[in-house]
Amino acid sequence: MPVDIDYFKKAPEKTLKIEKGTNAKKTLNFLLKNPDKAFTRKEIMKATGIKNGSIGVTLSRLKEKGLVRHKGNYWALAEDDKIATLASEIYGTKTANEKLGEEAEEVWLNQE
Repeated sequence: MPVDIDYFKKAPEKTLKIEKGTNAKKTLNFLLKNPDKAFTRKEIMKATGIKNGSIGVTLSRLKEKGLVRHKGNYWALAEDDKIATLASEIYGTKTANEKLGEEAEEVWLNQE
């Protein structure tokens, strides 16, 4: 799936390496569907079908990329533009706006 050229220019290279069908993509898809909640590893594992030996590594790598955050036993989506872009890629702009809120047009137009 193509990405917006502005996203391509701004995103760190490692952020762009989340491929379809991977554990990272499965985890992000699940968290994107639940942006207002945090989950334990076990809950994410059960919801995504990712094996016990892989979920910890997957979550740690997503955290390194700045796509998820971790506190205590819980994991949730990060709160930044990378997540909004990823949601837009997966769900389209309308659904991303519904899930993550609309961006003010004047803010979007004034970004450099």
